Amino acid sequence: MGGAQEPPGPATPLLIACALGIERLALRTGRRGGAPGPVSVISTGMGARAAESAVRAALGRDGAGGTAVIASGFCAGLAPGMHPGDLVVAEETRDAAGTTACVAPGLLVDALTRAVPGRAVHTGPLAGSAHVVRGLERAELLATGAIAVDMESAATLRTAVRTGPRPVAAVRVVVDAPEHELVRIGTVRGGISAFRVLRVVLPAFYEWHRSLLLPRR
Repeated sequence: MGGAQEPPGPATPLLIACALGIERLALRTGRRGGAPGPVSVISTGMGARAAESAVRAALGRDGAGGTAVIASGFCAGLAPGMHPGDLVVAEETRDAAGTTACVAPGLLVDALTRAVPGRAVHTGPLAGSAHVVRGLERAELLATGAIAVDMESAATLRTAVRTGPRPVAAVRVVVDAPEHELVRIGTVRGGISAFRVLRVVLPAFYEWHRSLLLPRR
């Protein structure tokens, strides 16, 4: 009585996939203890094809059964009022190849609210695009219900679930938004803000991962 409890079953690995080296740098620089199992942070390269190849290789031929996968990094916000450094938690990812449902996005929202207090956290569909989206295309994607867009998350999660059943999620940090597009003078400041936020999200990822390992009642 009163002793430490044993961990709930074997530790399950967590794979975090981002596209760019600077995103991986932010995530690795911000690494701290607290993960319930082995953690890998990979840089896939830009675009859906690169993401598919890298995730398939990382999970291996046997599908690395049970490994949880989070797509992370930067994104473009679509909704008016979004700002660089805001967080996006996907309820689903979608692109021309289909839709992938995310697991327990509410747990991630709660964990991120604790990990990054004061930052807005937006939830909704995360769209995939083959190119940087600006202007009219942003409005068109927003009209579909998407709240943000990037080039890799949809392909990352789709590939992950095709290799075997596993929990998947997508968490992105807004680097530009309708009032703060990359072509504008605030780009550098917005990029720094997004980088700083990305450095501190890992505790939330670990909390989500631990929650999924707890026995269900």
